[in-house]
Amino acid sequence: MSGPSHPLRTAAAALGAVLLAAGLVAGPAPSPVRAAATITNPGFESSGASQTPTGWSESSSSGQQSASFTEAGGRSGNYRLSHWASGAYRVETYQQLTGLGNGSYTLRAWVRSGGGQVAAYLALRNCGGAEQRVSIPTASSWTQVSVTAQVSGGQCTAAIVSDARAGNWINVDDVEFTGGGTGNPGGAAQIRGVDISTLLKSQDRGGVYRDSAGTQRDPLQLLTSNGVNYARLKVWVNPADGYNNRARVLTMASRIKAQGMRLLVDFHYSDSWADPGKQNKPAAWSGYSFNQLRDAVYNHTYDVLNALKAQGTTADMVQVGNEINDGMLWPDGRSNNWANLAALLTAGSNAVKAVNSSTQVMLHLAEGGNNSQHRWWFDQATSRGVPFDVIGVSHYLYWHGSLGSLQANLNDLASRYGRPVLVAETAYGFTLNADDGEPNIFNSSSQSAGGYPATPQGQADALRAVFDVVRSVPNGRGLGVFYWEPTWTAVAGNGWDPTNPSSGNGWENQALFDYGDRALPGLAVFGSV
Repeated sequence: MSGPSHPLRTAAAALGAVLLAAGLVAGPAPSPVRAAATITNPGFESSGASQTPTGWSESSSSGQQSASFTEAGGRSGNYRLSHWASGAYRVETYQQLTGLGNGSYTLRAWVRSGGGQVAAYLALRNCGGAEQRVSIPTASSWTQVSVTAQVSGGQCTAAIVSDARAGNWINVDDVEFTGGGTGNPGGAAQIRGVDISTLLKSQDRGGVYRDSAGTQRDPLQLLTSNGVNYARLKVWVNPADGYNNRARVLTMASRIKAQGMRLLVDFHYSDSWADPGKQNKPAAWSGYSFNQLRDAVYNHTYDVLNALKAQGTTADMVQVGNEINDGMLWPDGRSNNWANLAALLTAGSNAVKAVNSSTQVMLHLAEGGNNSQHRWWFDQATSRGVPFDVIGVSHYLYWHGSLGSLQANLNDLASRYGRPVLVAETAYGFTLNADDGEPNIFNSSSQSAGGYPATPQGQADALRAVFDVVRSVPNGRGLGVFYWEPTWTAVAGNGWDPTNPSSGNGWENQALFDYGDRALPGLAVFGSV
């Protein structure tokens, strides 16, 4: 991730055992609560094309039950549930589930929508607490969404609801109701990560963090207590503000490892932000020949990682470059010169393994739904023998496309290149309001593009949906997700520009802490995926 938009963005069980042995992922999560009841007719196949699908009920406040029906054209199988009418309508299709043990349950479904509704969502209600909802995003391709609720009292109602204008439609298929997320083919997420590169500077400038009840807590303890098991830190060569350099990374690595988290180190090979729109050389390397530049990549990578190892905080995973769709260290390593780019990537990867052979090397691209570009890029890398272990992508729903496009790309990359995949960056807004004078990246247009409301629950639902996509990658190759900068709240002096102490933060409405510094529902997602 590059940060704010203006200068910062321009444009398998065997596998699991290997990763566990290498120390890449944590061991299995505790066994979750199991559902004592499941969805009847989850694929809407039992009754074929009909008014009321077998096992389901329909209701409408205006007598428009006919707006809910099954028809040909399922995601799997032959049929799907649809909501549609020629006039405005409000209808829901639902099932009541009984005989449930107390605990956390998740409703998942594959959906499509033409958009335009007043509201369209999945809901869990009458479960013993407040109703929980997830919006059905506007998407022409099948996309999986999920919503979670705490059950007490033995029952819960799963509902599919449309409050729609004339001609609005949704399709729904392959519904699941499971305890603790057990229904997902990928099982519990192995990596539940966060990028906290700005946290040290935030705390040095007075930033504080509170749990959802308002009690001030150590932010790293708060993260781990909510299920986070991996932290990511970026490295700049000689940043103007002295943060995200070797010394500060060492400081944060000690705190991270002390909490039992694993560590991902993200090398930008720059003095400031590197992303698809800019990959500027560090000032100290600006006059280097290509051979000197290649050696500098090796030496810088080795130096930082060896220092981490020496203090007992060996990196578990390393990114050689950040969002390098168009290469790195321009112009020498731009993607129009793949021989050079491959040599730089190989130098960085070799340095990682020279320090610790079990540290995993990730290659990281933005635009997580861009399959044609990613195929081209990794075909180039693999044909030149660039060594790497993991494929990482950035995927922000409001920039990079639908959940469906992310899913198709990750499934293809994992299969085509035989490597595990993960989302190295994602985030979503919990409000459209700002907490400082810097315009926020996530705005009303972002909300429209992302498909989830800019609310605390919308943010949590968006994050859970990204986890669901990654966990469903076949053969256990979907490792998990890193949320980008959940602790980057609006703290004076901790703005986006390392050269300007008065710069603001365009990210605070995508943090996982509200404007009173309290943890938001999105943070709790890490403990339930």
